[in-house]
Amino acid sequence: MAFHLKDREGRSAICATIGALVLVAATSGCSSTTGGAPPCLPPAYSLTPTEAKPGQSVTVAAADADCNPRYGKNARIQVSVTDATGAEVVKTTSAMNDAGGFSYTFVVPARTAVGDAAVTAVPYNIDWCDDTGRNNRVAGARDVPFVRVSCVVPVKPLAITR
Repeated sequence: MAFHLKDREGRSAICATIGALVLVAATSGCSSTTGGAPPCLPPAYSLTPTEAKPGQSVTVAAADADCNPRYGKNARIQVSVTDATGAEVVKTTSAMNDAGGFSYTFVVPARTAVGDAAVTAVPYNIDWCDDTGRNNRVAGARDVPFVRVSCVVPVKPLAITR
């Protein structure tokens, strides 16, 4: 029986050691890094005008970022407009430069409900949300489905009138 007890104590010590190693390995991947470039989020965008009727033009635009997001020469911005009823009335992509600057003009569709619409503009088909403090784009990856992480999508209100 003493052999059985020692065997159990030995296994417990091994399991505790393995558990500690797994814990250290798991938490080391979550540690913050020092130095390097700060997070580089997409530049803030604006709407002109902020009130429009169906049939009128609205421009969504952003200046280049103050950092270097490196979106690439074929970068796109995805612009979406959701009206007051929750219907998505605009969903398209447009050219964006390497530094995140863009300008896109759309005509408010006739079917757009009166009230506050929500306009979003986010970099298309990339994981732009850098809440890790590092550039989180996968270098050289092709055909990799990117998924936005924990950041909130910026939304600008657009008042639709008749």
